[in-house]
Amino acid sequence: MIRKKTRQVQVGGVMIGGEAPISVQSMNTTDTADIAATLAQIKELAEAGCELTRLAVPDATAASALGEICRFSILPIIADIHFDYRLALAAIKNGVNGLRINPGNLRDQEGLVQIAAAARKRRIPIRVGVNSGSLDRRMIEYYGGITAEAMAHSALAAARRLEETGFEDICLSVKASDPGLTISSYRLLSQLTDYPLHLGVTEAGTAWEGTIRSAVGIGTLLAEGIGDTIRVSLTADPCEEVKAGYAILRALNLRQRGAVLVSCPTCGRTQVDMLKLVKEVETRLIKINTPLTVAVMGCIVNGPGEARAADIGLAGGQGEFVLFKKGEIICKLSEDEAVDALFSEIEKMEQESGEQAQ
Repeated sequence: MIRKKTRQVQVGGVMIGGEAPISVQSMNTTDTADIAATLAQIKELAEAGCELTRLAVPDATAASALGEICRFSILPIIADIHFDYRLALAAIKNGVNGLRINPGNLRDQEGLVQIAAAARKRRIPIRVGVNSGSLDRRMIEYYGGITAEAMAHSALAAARRLEETGFEDICLSVKASDPGLTISSYRLLSQLTDYPLHLGVTEAGTAWEGTIRSAVGIGTLLAEGIGDTIRVSLTADPCEEVKAGYAILRALNLRQRGAVLVSCPTCGRTQVDMLKLVKEVETRLIKINTPLTVAVMGCIVNGPGEARAADIGLAGGQGEFVLFKKGEIICKLSEDEAVDALFSEIEKMEQESGEQAQ
């Protein structure tokens, strides 16, 4: 794939657009006014690999809490602003690294001028975040519905309003809950501008359904070279969003953080409890940050081939497994001891990788 080269913005220490890696972000589910809980979740997100997080700023209390949150956060903070431009001004004053504004909910031109001036002074970018659920009614009427044209041109119109103030440190997004509309909206927007694009399927659903819908929408666009940063929106722990985001990027060989698990779907030839074993391996791999391909196979049909291609893994049959590493068999194991032996070797590989990095 050939990735479209866009302009570049900086959110804290994270570059978005240009030739920067596609970043993974999330959004806190905590009450922003609860400073301790918000900072604790930010720490969890960072440990999961999140590179940016967004906080809801629904009122002055939340805006005020941003001062202490930004002072102690280990991740760049983006303030999510709707309706009241004064909350954006307060967020900027309290040290956020970026803003997200929704043009369907923030129409005060004088307020927008003030936001742009304050953001320019602090050198922070603004994401114009169009959402199909809050699209400007005038755009819906003009384009005859919630269409790709209405979505893309709503984002561009808001960008032009910022540009008229002399502000161009802009990122754009056009999210819908329908992956098809999301794809067509971003395709059109990518043709019409070189601003960096934040990808996402909004309100995608539960961890299972939402990950699939997001993989279809975000993955399709990334495969076409569109997109500079992503957020997988799930009704779940936000760390699950980060996990899903990296899985999408790994599937397209765009980022290599963490382990890729390859496992057979099982069939009548399987003579070991693959479902139980693979679930345990998947759960324990969450804490592995080193890029690895781990294979867990249940029979001789595909097992040998996967063993050769994977960094490490298990191949089972008749109640026992062989542990292999870089295509070579290390030892035979009983079903009960297989997973612990696998992770003992993986931990050694992580340690070796860390020593090489130094």
